[in-house]
Amino acid sequence: MASPTFAAGAYAATQRLATPTAGKAVAGAQGGSFADALTNVLQTVADAGKQADQQAAKAAAGKADMVDVVTAVAESETALETLVAVRDRVISAYEEIMRMQI
Repeated sequence: MASPTFAAGAYAATQRLATPTAGKAVAGAQGGSFADALTNVLQTVADAGKQADQQAAKAAAGKADMVDVVTAVAESETALETLVAVRDRVISAYEEIMRMQI
């Protein structure tokens, strides 16, 4: 079972993921594309992974605090888990649409 601290961290990471696309969601309602919103989310996940890699490299060189490394890796992991969950829901919705009778 997940601890309350882990749950709070996951929620905070999810909120950070949602923040860069918040303006895009409004733009999407005004004519922006789903592809643009998806691209921004994918870029955010990639940036979180790069940040984790950079922190790990700094730690290996002895120039980073381990708390920063663990935080960056946890944020990256949460971002990836969120992305996978969204992907699974999109695939499930697509499959349900394909089963609908016309």
